[in-house]
Amino acid sequence: MTRIAIIEDDQTISQMYRLKFENENFDVQWASNGRDGVELVREFLPDIILLDLQMPEMNGTEALKVIRSNDWGKDVPVIILTNTGLEESPDDLKKLNVSSYIVKADLTPSQVVARIKETLDKK
Repeated sequence: MTRIAIIEDDQTISQMYRLKFENENFDVQWASNGRDGVELVREFLPDIILLDLQMPEMNGTEALKVIRSNDWGKDVPVIILTNTGLEESPDDLKKLNVSSYIVKADLTPSQVVARIKETLDKK
């Protein structure tokens, strides 16, 4: 079963995606901030990460820097799922090997699932 880590501080959004991915037979784990997200990735070793940028305690970019600096996280595909437009995203995000960048308002949950599957197929 494919493991996905959702790192998202909005519980409503994360639960919506969790249900959608579970219906698609993914093993889903969720963290509500970047600090907990780093621990989740270290322990859960997901096949793919869905990561928000704007979160408390540690933002998505900071969390991704920590994830990428470790053997257990350096190669896992990461899809940014945020309300921040790409032109407003941090410059250092480009150096962190992001597989895809999705603005939440632009895609339905079904389209996000399709993007995840497409990314995993390229892996």
